[in-house]
Amino acid sequence: MSVQQTPLVSIIIPVKNEGDNVRSTITSLFNSRTNVAYEVIVVDDASTDHCCHFLTQPPHSPQITLVTTEGIGAAAARNLGADKARGSYFIFCDAHLTFENFWIDRMMELILTKKADGVAPGIASMTEPHKIGYGQSLDQRLGVKWNPNPHKPSPVAILPGGCFLVSKEVFQKVGGFDRGFRVWGFEDIEFSIKMWLFGYTCMVQPSVKILHLFRQSHPYTVVHEHVYYNMLRMAYSHFSESRIAATKKLIVYAKASEIDDDVLTHGAAAQRIRYLAQRKFDDSWFFQRFHIPF
Repeated sequence: MSVQQTPLVSIIIPVKNEGDNVRSTITSLFNSRTNVAYEVIVVDDASTDHCCHFLTQPPHSPQITLVTTEGIGAAAARNLGADKARGSYFIFCDAHLTFENFWIDRMMELILTKKADGVAPGIASMTEPHKIGYGQSLDQRLGVKWNPNPHKPSPVAILPGGCFLVSKEVFQKVGGFDRGFRVWGFEDIEFSIKMWLFGYTCMVQPSVKILHLFRQSHPYTVVHEHVYYNMLRMAYSHFSESRIAATKKLIVYAKASEIDDDVLTHGAAAQRIRYLAQRKFDDSWFFQRFHIPF
């Protein structure tokens, strides 16, 4: 597989107050070998620590496009990066990763051979690289849990937002990340569920390992209300009435009735109608497919 034989890949990196991580992530990316042509879209979502300032200084890399925003949130920043991208394939990456040689190539193989529509690598901790997760699933409270090594490319319920690949065509067909989400929370979960329900396949490529910096706290403010809002909006978009009710019961650090009113006021019911008409499978199929007890 050569650069001339593969279409352009757009690596989209949303950023908010990442400190030196942006520079180290891009350095690692450029130092990793690949036969795939790629561009980099960095979306700086109102960082206050000047973490992307170095990208405005010469010498400028023609491979990097810097987009600045005014605090639109994680989902919207990813969608904006996709809007600015020129590639036929998108890789969404966190701004605190370390890459190995030919990681793009091995992930692309599953897409180009039509074995998968979305692909995640194995993701390990920078501080404990022997601990590796291979895609994610969900528990009885819609919390994520990492999968063990399947030893071969295998379906996964959730593509971890830290790094995954999807074609531009599929991304657009499912509508990208939820355009009503706030600040942070459930972006990758909602996107992955939507992929499966709309008839697309998400897989992990265990032959690839990416190192990820797992942090104890966010470098920006995340409040319970925003996470709950995204969670309940996801439920209204994709879940049965009984699972919507179960999702409301997960709201414990805010008033569920207020979150519910807010979600419905901002178009969740209309989105639900659109999604039900478009999907190939229902939520029960998804939860049974991956043995999720919710």
